[in-house]
Amino acid sequence: MEKLITGIARFRRSSFEERKALFSELADGQSPEVLFITSSDSRIDPNLLTNSEPGDLFIIRNVGNIVPPHVLTAGGVTASIEFAVAALGVKHIIVCGHSDCGAMKGALNPGALSDLPHVQDWLEHTRGAVEAVRARTGDITSSALALVIEENVIQQLQHLRTHPAVLAKLATGDIELHGWVYNIEHGTISAFDDETKEFVPIEERYAEFLNVDQLRSA
Repeated sequence: MEKLITGIARFRRSSFEERKALFSELADGQSPEVLFITSSDSRIDPNLLTNSEPGDLFIIRNVGNIVPPHVLTAGGVTASIEFAVAALGVKHIIVCGHSDCGAMKGALNPGALSDLPHVQDWLEHTRGAVEAVRARTGDITSSALALVIEENVIQQLQHLRTHPAVLAKLATGDIELHGWVYNIEHGTISAFDDETKEFVPIEERYAEFLNVDQLRSA
């Protein structure tokens, strides 16, 4: 706790003062362009990762960066997606997985989660990813972790398309879906390419947003 309390004091003295005009503007509302869905893992910091400011990202975090398929029963993830898309009008939704994902390790070995029944039930939303990898490779071992992490991102993108608010915006071309995987050790991101159906370096996937010098320094 000491680290957090002293950090708050430093925030008030430095970061807050430096962004005083921004926080004054944000005090009256928010208009993020991006809904960022990622893991609750303490190693993931969406704003640090994207070098973004407060107000840029509407963030949903949970174990396994999961998007449950839409059902009539209300849930926190479903409500947050609906609010971000229908009320805030975000233009992009990113599902971001990450390397060394504990949730995907659990999905690969559900028997090890017997003492965590709620986690075990929650990870049923990832079973399709595990089975897809099993079908392609013929077996599932710990070496399949990277493949399951990627496949899980793809599956959650599919789940997003079952949400009425998202489907409506996709029908009019007012929203775009993105699948990312963040490598913690190397600080790199791979992005899903809809045409090749593969994950490629983010600099390649979004080359149109980067100039030559940025690509060389990335």
